[in-house]
Amino acid sequence: MPGSSESPDEPGRSERSDRSERSGRSERPGWAGRPARSSRAEEFMEFAAGRAGQLFRSACLLTSGDTHLAEDLVQETLGRMYVLWGRVSRIDNPAGYAQTVLVRTFLTHRRRRSATERPLGELPDRASAGGGDPALRVALLDALGQLPPKDRAVIVLRYWEDRSIEETADVMNVSSAAVRTRSVRALAKLRECLGGSLAEYAGH
Repeated sequence: MPGSSESPDEPGRSERSDRSERSGRSERPGWAGRPARSSRAEEFMEFAAGRAGQLFRSACLLTSGDTHLAEDLVQETLGRMYVLWGRVSRIDNPAGYAQTVLVRTFLTHRRRRSATERPLGELPDRASAGGGDPALRVALLDALGQLPPKDRAVIVLRYWEDRSIEETADVMNVSSAAVRTRSVRALAKLRECLGGSLAEYAGH
């Protein structure tokens, strides 16, 4: 019948048009996701700013005072955390996870190449450390530098970051027995180098 197919009252046609006009730019691909992405980026920047100092202090111990390598390790750690950040909300302890990433990054780096380590005259202070002897810090870094990388990582995890044996084993992908063995061996070496001064750094 003439005009029946072009009737302005065709069922559904006006409704579809109204929905399209009301939605406007919100239906454009990617528009709705921008605020969420921006929020995640801001959250990550806040996290990175709050954790970078602690990561750097741990990295200095792991590298026996090589600040250049420590900075590289921290940057690589934060880069990996940024990639994972959309999933970090499902991790119970993002700060602890970042420390895990740092240690694993260090161990991977040590397997790739053998770096020349340069002890620092000053190790960045811990937030809880009320002063300290700079000479003792240098001695600590030198003593740590004499340990194999995995023994050094065990010492940093157990006595600097206060991780349990089980947590340390999980970070390093080894057994609890291996952590105990490395702890005993590494502490004996540190006592040999530091004597009674070791208690300040390994009082557990």
